[in-house]
Amino acid sequence: MKRRQLLAASVTIALVAGLAACAGGSGSQAKQSTGPNTASGTLTVWLMSDAQASWPDLVQQVNDEFGAEYPNITLKLSYQGWADKVNNLDTALGQGKAPDVVELGNTETMKYILNGSLAQVDKTDFENSDSWIPGLENTCTYNEKLYCVPYYAGARVGIYNTAMFQQATGSADFPTTEDGLTAALDKLQAAHKGDKSYSALYLPGPYWYAAMSYVAAYGGTIARFDSSGNWHGTLEDPKAQQGIQHFVDLVKRYNHGDLTVNELHQSDVLGKQEAGVIYGNGWEATSAVTAPAGNPALANSLKPAIFPGPDGKPLPSFIGGSDLAITARTKVADAATAWVKLFTSAKSEAVLAGKNILPNNLSQLDPLKYKPETAAAANAVPDAWFTPLAPGWAAIEKQNVLVNMLNGILAGQSVDQATKAADTQINRLINTQS
Repeated sequence: MKRRQLLAASVTIALVAGLAACAGGSGSQAKQSTGPNTASGTLTVWLMSDAQASWPDLVQQVNDEFGAEYPNITLKLSYQGWADKVNNLDTALGQGKAPDVVELGNTETMKYILNGSLAQVDKTDFENSDSWIPGLENTCTYNEKLYCVPYYAGARVGIYNTAMFQQATGSADFPTTEDGLTAALDKLQAAHKGDKSYSALYLPGPYWYAAMSYVAAYGGTIARFDSSGNWHGTLEDPKAQQGIQHFVDLVKRYNHGDLTVNELHQSDVLGKQEAGVIYGNGWEATSAVTAPAGNPALANSLKPAIFPGPDGKPLPSFIGGSDLAITARTKVADAATAWVKLFTSAKSEAVLAGKNILPNNLSQLDPLKYKPETAAAANAVPDAWFTPLAPGWAAIEKQNVLVNMLNGILAGQSVDQATKAADTQINRLINTQS
């Protein structure tokens, strides 16, 4: 999932490490050799603008280390915007000018794995790979082979109005159990009973990421890979149905808005003080207090919180974040692997953790579970889930199979009827690459 739409423009910076190197595009005139000191050529790396804006010191550190290790490789670094990266990458691939290393949002990886654009990598080449966050590693894995390297993680959390909670419940603290949360939400709802537009918990009806989090909390799945070598839908399984019913019950009980509206602008609802809580990405708290749509006056009132699930644990989150991949046609595979290894090393991940960015592994994630700024997201990550890494998943999303299922239930269909219909569609689409 794209964390936010950034500027479309890309900025290219040429970093020449050591001796002058060959001209040309990605990997042009590269000469693979027996060791880093004699390897030559050009290594082209695409990172997202987040790195340029938030951790340029890490980028410089890694580039300096890489330059010392590969003195005759020219490193060309380009920063990309989320709005146009996929189009830029598709164009570059089509023209034979793809970067050697590219950052991919974890929902983008499957497309490039399936179309053969990414090189297989060896997990043992990378530090902390034995404790990579499972949900993030899964975004790089297909048919038990690894095609990218986890970079950093993200997770959905509760974002709530502390002032509203203080006024309605007598405490500005967010409840740690679901029973405690529903009790607090009932008090919020009673305190605003005269406001028909107010939702104690603004949980949009078609919000399938949230619905599937409840499915995961009950031990259910969207689909499974079976022994015959095919994927099949599993939403009609009792555990999945239980999770969906739980989600629907919360929506009906606390969302007083239009139940057919999705979650894309839920931060606006929070900013307008028409909700006590939303379940969303951490950056949505910033959106809720940023003009013109947001309300800057709420900057000290909105806080992230661990969102409790129905099983006494944090609600499992859809795993967000980014991965780093090496493209299949690179001519400098060894140098590309070395750069990715440096950029995802324990030393590099510690820099990210110091900036409150969730690192790619559980070992370095653990301290962030106890840090106020990161506790909510860090606690949601270990049990995070991801969409099936199946050839037809893109078609399932494009045809709104899960959205239509949820809308159908909210319109009166039974959970049993709607999930069976959804599984029928999933089974038709999931094994065929779109």
